[in-house]
Amino acid sequence: MWWKIRKLWLGASIRTKIKIYALAVILVMGLSAGISVQITGFGLDSFNQILYDNSKCNNFHEALTEETDCFTRYARERSKDNREAYEKACEKTARCLNQLPFDYASIGSERYAGTWTIKSSYMNYQKARDAFLRMDQDTSGYIPALYKVYERQQYMDTYIRRLIQVTLSDGNANYQNEVEKLYNLPRYLVVFSVVLMIFIGIFTRVLSNTLVEPMVKLAGLSREMEKNHFDMPDLAVENRDEMGELVTAFNRMKHSMGDYISTLKRNHEMTELLHKEELERVEMEKQLEAARLEFLKSQINPHFLFNTLNMISCTAKLEKAGTTEKMIASLSSLFRYNLKMSEQVVFLEQELKIVDDYIYIQKMRFGGRIRYERDLPEDIRDIQIPSFTLQPLVENAVVHGISKKETGGRIHLRVWRQDGDVRITVADTGAGMTEEQLTDIRNAVKERRTSKIGIGLGNIYKRVHILYEHGEVQIYSKKDRGTVILMKIPQKLQKS
Repeated sequence: MWWKIRKLWLGASIRTKIKIYALAVILVMGLSAGISVQITGFGLDSFNQILYDNSKCNNFHEALTEETDCFTRYARERSKDNREAYEKACEKTARCLNQLPFDYASIGSERYAGTWTIKSSYMNYQKARDAFLRMDQDTSGYIPALYKVYERQQYMDTYIRRLIQVTLSDGNANYQNEVEKLYNLPRYLVVFSVVLMIFIGIFTRVLSNTLVEPMVKLAGLSREMEKNHFDMPDLAVENRDEMGELVTAFNRMKHSMGDYISTLKRNHEMTELLHKEELERVEMEKQLEAARLEFLKSQINPHFLFNTLNMISCTAKLEKAGTTEKMIASLSSLFRYNLKMSEQVVFLEQELKIVDDYIYIQKMRFGGRIRYERDLPEDIRDIQIPSFTLQPLVENAVVHGISKKETGGRIHLRVWRQDGDVRITVADTGAGMTEEQLTDIRNAVKERRTSKIGIGLGNIYKRVHILYEHGEVQIYSKKDRGTVILMKIPQKLQKS
């Protein structure tokens, strides 16, 4: 018998297996829920009735207490707010009074009599209360009427407390009659639940063996295939349903993927070989281009320029043209410094020498229109600054400041030490800038927009901030007053 059932189960489709399992679970849950509802309803009916009756009595007691408090406040102070609170409390008390259980058949004679007493007493209390509120404080009998209302309120409080006590006593008596049956019901529920759990456990195990375990094995084989392991033995299951068909298809796919991966590996090796050859060819072409570039660069040898300038200088000397000789020497020095200097940081003396050469050439051009001054500390031998910084700043002062004024102007270069840093200012008395122009220049310097400022100032700003963690380049200017460039060059906190 068991063998036939197992055979039928293995041959059933997955959908049929799930339907059978779901039906069994629903049946078990329905039986369990039905019995639980019966037991719960059996125990809660008595509780519900007790709680319901007691809550109605408590509601009326709370409403009456609230009305009493509101009446007292209103009797002492006849304000609009006190009157509104009092009327709301009266409405609530009347509503709660009407909700008190008043069915003789369900509540019994004692509770019926107590409820009737409360209702009739409340009517008398209501008449006395309303009559008092219609009286003026100066009317004779006002105080006796007030104490009469207080007395009836106390009667009402006594009656409702007695009713609450009687209601609790009746509910407790009814519950004690059913408590013995309630004690036995949980035992039956536990036994029934254990039987149902055993049944569901057995059924779940059967379903897991035929569905879950084959899927777990498939997942394990899939993870191995993900690692390119295709030499595992085929998966075998007894199922003749969709799971059995899936396992068979998976085994065939494993063999096919193993063959396909082997083919891909061979193709990949061939592709890598071809790619390597292509990279070698591209590298050779790059080297050839580099060689061509070096060849072109070698055709423009800076030494040719220096030799030519020296030859012109010698000719000027022979011709006794001292000024021309000195201008050519200064220009040659400028070219040699710009073309041969590769260091990022140089000594200040080197930069000052180039500035002197440049100023000499410009004085030959502008004559007395340019006045150059410099203020240096006593010892500048150990001061280092970024290369190509001073001459471009002085050039900007000449081109954008002094040359634009017919009367010319003065350029003042100052270097001093402060807080372990070196401060350098290049100031001119040239054309200067408006506030709007100064803002544009400052933004252009930070963004390195060379169309606005040229390459020199933007390059200096970037290099100072790259080389030094706390380096600064600041620009100040006023229209028709001149421009000042301030550089802060740290000597110790240089970036690596």
